[in-house]
Amino acid sequence: MRPVLSAIETEYRRYELLGQGVLEQLGGEALCARPSAESNSIATLVWHVAGNLVSRFTDFLGSDGEKPWREREEEFAPRNVTGDELREKWAEGWSVLFDALGELSDDDLERTITIRGVELSVIEALLRSLAHTASHVGQMMYAGKLLAGAEWRYLSIPPGGTTA
Repeated sequence: MRPVLSAIETEYRRYELLGQGVLEQLGGEALCARPSAESNSIATLVWHVAGNLVSRFTDFLGSDGEKPWREREEEFAPRNVTGDELREKWAEGWSVLFDALGELSDDDLERTITIRGVELSVIEALLRSLAHTASHVGQMMYAGKLLAGAEWRYLSIPPGGTTA
């Protein structure tokens, strides 16, 4: 049994679905638009969240979570991409995360990993990642609401993390 990991996975799935809801509501042009000069576009946020998830959860228990091949600063570059490209990038990050979570047991939560050379327990790393991801999904939702205006609809995710 893995009750703690199941609860964490459920929360990640909620945020994955909330982000998907943003991507489904807006067209390509709006997804690449910056709501203000100080903010990131939804496309930039997708690139960053996906890049972070891929880096952190590739070889999660065996190597530092900040991979040498990750180009974090490039994730924040302005980009013009299609909705399909964004959905593909979004799915890539979540796929790596969920594959890694599926390999863990609750016993692994006390193990130590490193991120940027800092040692953390697995549970600390997961909670930190969940908070980081949730903050960016919140930014995506806020930007989506600004860009969609009256057409914006919040996606309701019931407990359990699914819309069905």
